[in-house]
Amino acid sequence: MIGDITIGQYFPGNSLIHKLDPRMKMVLIFILMVAVFLCKNYISMGVMTLFTIVLVLISKINIKVILKGIKPILFVVLFTTLLNLFYGTGEPLVKIGFIKITESGINSAVFMAMRILLLVIIGLLLTYTTTPNQLTDAIESLLKPLKAFKVDIHSLAMTMTIALRFIPILIEEIDKIMAAQKSRGADLESGGLIKRVKALVPILIPLFVSSFRRANELADAMECRCYRGGAGRTKMNVSHLQGRDYFALCFVIFYFAAVILFRIFIQSVI
Repeated sequence: MIGDITIGQYFPGNSLIHKLDPRMKMVLIFILMVAVFLCKNYISMGVMTLFTIVLVLISKINIKVILKGIKPILFVVLFTTLLNLFYGTGEPLVKIGFIKITESGINSAVFMAMRILLLVIIGLLLTYTTTPNQLTDAIESLLKPLKAFKVDIHSLAMTMTIALRFIPILIEEIDKIMAAQKSRGADLESGGLIKRVKALVPILIPLFVSSFRRANELADAMECRCYRGGAGRTKMNVSHLQGRDYFALCFVIFYFAAVILFRIFIQSVI
């Protein structure tokens, strides 16, 4: 399960989504995430799902990679779905004791599951098609208005990107530690919940030690390269919006408007 977490990884490619300006990419993804929450009927949700599938195909990211990224959050999806399923209102379709399933509960459960899955897939497409350096530059550029409040946006963007980039590194480290502990005879999979939690202690302690060591090494490397934050820094590659970025923006805005029209003119089911 740990090895299935792929958030923070970048997959090189030459697709249209890879070529989009990272700033425009983040804006478009934000608009699409808002559109997911505006879907209140099955038609708009179906169109949103189809649109997300088209984005995955355009990105040329292997479907197996997307499914691998979704796998770790399936438990959250199922748990949230069950909660919404049993908390519906209206005339019950099935009733077993105090448990009842209503039409509104079914609709709410389906929409909640679809929203979580679509949000995760859209978020994964951002990290899969954008390098850490591009993410840093994009976040810094989009947060420029905060300079008026004397916020160190460069350090903030750098911190966010490093944290995201360290996720796959820490996952790899956890796999190594677990393999080392199993080779020493540690039992990490059998027993009850309390026993499994206790079995995590020999993993967490080396993980914390390794994490702090990596953080110190990264700090030393940045100091050796005379890194002093964003003051006076220039960029080797300056991003410029191109025609494809404006085309993508117009297309997503048109789609967003269509979702709003669906919401207005078609009766909501939730």
